[in-house]
Amino acid sequence: MLLVSSVVLLAGCTSTASGGTAAPAATTATTTASAPAPCAARVETGSLPDWARTGFSDDARVPHVFSANGDIVAVLFAHPLRQVREDGSNNKILWVARADTTSPDPTAPATLVITARLDGTDTRVIREVAGGPGPSIIDLPQAGCWRLDLSWSGHTDTIDLVYAP
Repeated sequence: MLLVSSVVLLAGCTSTASGGTAAPAATTATTTASAPAPCAARVETGSLPDWARTGFSDDARVPHVFSANGDIVAVLFAHPLRQVREDGSNNKILWVARADTTSPDPTAPATLVITARLDGTDTRVIREVAGGPGPSIIDLPQAGCWRLDLSWSGHTDTIDLVYAP
């Protein structure tokens, strides 16, 4: 009896939202449950969802990134985001949360707390947006993909953003 076995490798590309070059990636059939997901920063330029359009025209096309759960969107007024902005502009982000994620509990903190971790490092910083989701300037200390853990009004979500050098 002849026994034949085979191994299948899946190869793909990953790209960066900041216009970087694609790097090959290999995937295997087994993963470790504790391994963090790769950076998933995906800037979209289509229309904002209906629940995030307040103050924008219906056909407005602005760069934005959805959170992992889709409960909050980061509208990017500076794209690409940059670690250093030599032109005097800033990394303005409008955080828009779904209306049903605003807590009716008056004791829930209204502040949007952002715990940002630089992908592949132990670098971690905390930023706060007083009053909860809304306009902000979010500067981060290094270029790269940042995973932002967001918490506001008793809710949590995660979003990945890329900061260019």
